[in-house]
Amino acid sequence: MGQIIAIDYGKARCGVAATDDMKIIASGLDTVETRFLMDFLKKYVVENSVEELVVGLPTDLKGNVSEVETDILGFIENFKKEFPQIEVHRLDERFTSKMASFFISQSGKSKKQRQQKGLIDKVSATIILQNFLEQKTR
Repeated sequence: MGQIIAIDYGKARCGVAATDDMKIIASGLDTVETRFLMDFLKKYVVENSVEELVVGLPTDLKGNVSEVETDILGFIENFKKEFPQIEVHRLDERFTSKMASFFISQSGKSKKQRQQKGLIDKVSATIILQNFLEQKTR
């Protein structure tokens, strides 16, 4: 068995999360500058067995896609060329940043820690991955 990784893709930074090899638990891995994301993934995929990738689909309340979607589609195209054996999924990421901020605030982190955007991105990726896992088990 292999892992599923998830990405909360942003113009500046991307949150990355992964499951365990049994695909039961989603955990935040890291926050990576977007320009280094593919390098990070190349190294991660070599060191770990990855079977699937989930990338957040940024939509607003009306279902309109965010402007970052163009960048995401380019990333996915490059990812599929680099890793044709890894299945790619999309998942609506509405409210994940708000949920991440809430969970972080409930965790007892200091105000300064709660405002770190990188932490929010990593937790958002974890939420995307957890939602994906829940959908798969339904």
